[in-house]
Amino acid sequence: MSNPVLVEVVRSGFVESVHRGALVVLAPDGRPVLSAGDVTSPIYPRSSSKPLQALAMLRHGLGLDGEDLALACASHSGEPRHVRGVLDLLDRFGLGEGDLRCPEAVPMVGGTKARRAAMNCSGKHAAMLVTCVEAGWDRPGYSDPEHPLQRAVATTIEELTGERIADPGVDGCGAPLFPYSLTGLARAFGRLVTGAAGAPGTRIADAMRAHPWLVAGTGREDTALMRGVDGLLAKGGAEGVHAVALADGTSIALKIDDGNPRARMPVLVAALRRLGALSADAASGLPGLDPVLGGGEPVGELRARLG
Repeated sequence: MSNPVLVEVVRSGFVESVHRGALVVLAPDGRPVLSAGDVTSPIYPRSSSKPLQALAMLRHGLGLDGEDLALACASHSGEPRHVRGVLDLLDRFGLGEGDLRCPEAVPMVGGTKARRAAMNCSGKHAAMLVTCVEAGWDRPGYSDPEHPLQRAVATTIEELTGERIADPGVDGCGAPLFPYSLTGLARAFGRLVTGAAGAPGTRIADAMRAHPWLVAGTGREDTALMRGVDGLLAKGGAEGVHAVALADGTSIALKIDDGNPRARMPVLVAALRRLGALSADAASGLPGLDPVLGGGEPVGELRARLG
């Protein structure tokens, strides 16, 4: 195993603390371009798995595209347009908010009322329910690991990652969560963007890139990344996970060991800049790269070292 990624928190010229993690960059043909830290042991990719879950749904009857498919892959902020999109999708298939098995949540932006449709994974759960309607599967048990939908998700993840996966855990939204490596995650993202036109993976990548605000929301990292880098597919996950793929199939996956989200973007930006995919000017406007403050003024920075 190579040296880990390091993100140094520098305050007034002093390294105040250090976040460690792992990073893998794969060429379009799957060859490792850069590897730092443990990129072969299983992790929980959290919401970075959503495009893979959506692919399984498309293969089993889900007929969504465009905005609906972007919401199916989203970790949205629960803003009014996100909530309306989820409720409209459910209504078109004779479903309602009460059918969702995700927990209630307060919107991240612009709201104080907790509801299921405002939970950041509600688009995925709505798509899971619609898939069950289309496939003729039982709806109330759709989040059970033994449900046909979740078995289909497991099979699809194994195919895309090239790895055998272990028994699932439970994600924060209540859906099953399958463990696999950062290398498998990067491999899967590369495959999503290099399929034939109209193929299920291409439909997912196209929907997310065409509607980046629906995938995340106002001031969010994935929205800014996909708007700022032409052809980029990006999806973050909880506990310091992020995965992206460039239009040519070059892919990146990373995890910060302690799960601190503030260390993700410095690592991802450093990797994109090393690949020549992101200019300094474009990087400076991205969220998640705020300086270290002292008395309300910048006194330092987060500095990434890629092994």
